[in-house]
Amino acid sequence: MTAVNLERPWIEFDLGAEMQVLSWAVNRPGLVTARRILWREVRNSDLPPDLDVTEWFAGELAQRGCEDAVAFLTSRDVRRYCEASVTIEGISAHAVATVGLSNAERVGSRMDYASRNWGTINVALRLSEGLTHAGLIEAMSIAVQARTAAVMDTGITLPSGTATGTGTDCLALAAPTGASPYAGLHTATGEAIGKAVYQAVHTGALEWKTTNRRAAHA
Repeated sequence: MTAVNLERPWIEFDLGAEMQVLSWAVNRPGLVTARRILWREVRNSDLPPDLDVTEWFAGELAQRGCEDAVAFLTSRDVRRYCEASVTIEGISAHAVATVGLSNAERVGSRMDYASRNWGTINVALRLSEGLTHAGLIEAMSIAVQARTAAVMDTGITLPSGTATGTGTDCLALAAPTGASPYAGLHTATGEAIGKAVYQAVHTGALEWKTTNRRAAHA
């Protein structure tokens, strides 16, 4: 049984069991085994320029007894998290997302955000289907594609075109170890991943845009 627990400034996503988790998260990136995925809300004052962020974050996690978790940092109010659960042909996908777009980017270009606050999109996905390492990598590609489609459909306009994400997005994908090597768009696994991630990110992006109209049209 998976559960999302909010205790600001933290969100904890309990995966229900030890799983393989693929991510580029701040804490425990790469391919690891974990039982939970965490978010820590931060403000600029929490992260001065001379701070070793990785070491500081490890200390914060240690105080909470969560050194073993895959963990994100976000400037988004964690109370604004969005989630979506989808089941396709018996395969379930549960996505949890925090969505901020204050440093939105279009892929293939870069904007100067030196004097502005940075947001981010952080997504955790728990999949019921057991996957090989190859399947997990393909599943990650579908999740990233869904995140990008959700952001594009929100219609954040930049000088370089429609935003496709932010400069600090991160995604963690959890699944049992299994024999399935495929998770593409023609599979039930891929459909479940795509629908859950799209719904969670699109909901969060629309909410952010509604409450940040000036930034959305900057």
